[in-house]
Amino acid sequence: MLKFFLLVFASVLAFPGHAGLSECIEVEDDAARLSCFDAGVGEIIEPAEPEVDNDPADLLRKKPFSLLNARWELEKDLVQFAFRPYKPVYFMPMFYSTRLNTQPQTDNPRTSVSAPIELDHLEAKLQLSFKTKLINDIFGNNGDLWMGYTQASHWQLYNGANSRPFRETNHEPELMMVWRTDYEVGAFTGRMISVSLTHQSNGREEPLSRSWNRVILTLGFDRPDWVLQFRPWIRLPEASDDEDENPHIVDYVGRGELLVVHRQGNSHQLAAQFRHSLRAGENFRGSMTLNYSYPCFNRLRCHAQFFRGYGESLIDYNHLTSSFGVGVALIEWY
Repeated sequence: MLKFFLLVFASVLAFPGHAGLSECIEVEDDAARLSCFDAGVGEIIEPAEPEVDNDPADLLRKKPFSLLNARWELEKDLVQFAFRPYKPVYFMPMFYSTRLNTQPQTDNPRTSVSAPIELDHLEAKLQLSFKTKLINDIFGNNGDLWMGYTQASHWQLYNGANSRPFRETNHEPELMMVWRTDYEVGAFTGRMISVSLTHQSNGREEPLSRSWNRVILTLGFDRPDWVLQFRPWIRLPEASDDEDENPHIVDYVGRGELLVVHRQGNSHQLAAQFRHSLRAGENFRGSMTLNYSYPCFNRLRCHAQFFRGYGESLIDYNHLTSSFGVGVALIEWY
């Protein structure tokens, strides 16, 4: 009689996908037969959930790669208090300038050189740059505080008559507040906005001392293998005209910058920086810097740079020149 009722119950529940319940009738042992029915009924009442691929690596592969996210940790905080790439890191043993600034002059007599300095057209140039995140998600789940530092040096490597001095070294510490964004502008995605407090100086004594402070706004956009950054800035005023070591610097170096970077995977990379005074007439000035690189020595990249305009270094902020250099880079923009 028990087997009859179990057979009827199994027949009612036996539909495609659960016909196996009727097989439980043939089990001779009572305990084993009940376990068989428990397992079968459980599958009907609580069907198994479909398998979902939650592999993080697969999800990252499916999502378009963002160059800005990779450098600024915009979507996920990876490691705090670790050195990260910032601006390019390179060494160019051959850097040639067409017009030498042998007697730097400004509108401030305190920072005007009275006697010419002996310089070579050919020198070496090197740059170091890094950044690190100090605090993550200050405002809820957004807003990261970063610190950055960049140092660019011009080395009169071939000027043996003057003991091969470092002609100019510019130090640029920065404190940056970075917010994640997500909006579309044409084919680009707005990834970030930042506000930074930036100091730049050459650490020298007058009359060769140069320094200034800026507040810089950065808007960052990217798409696969492309980055655009708009960087307008405001110069913070000096206490007095007498203390201004580089008067009217924004009319030469500029009031803003556009950075365009394009790379082909891990091979060729081209970066263009355009700075402009945003003024007309005699104050219509600025500069253009082009950097090109490709892999050539294991982890190093062959690197070439062309510059035209004002402000190739701080001591040359009001000096017009053209420069070209070749060397190797360890880190590029992206």
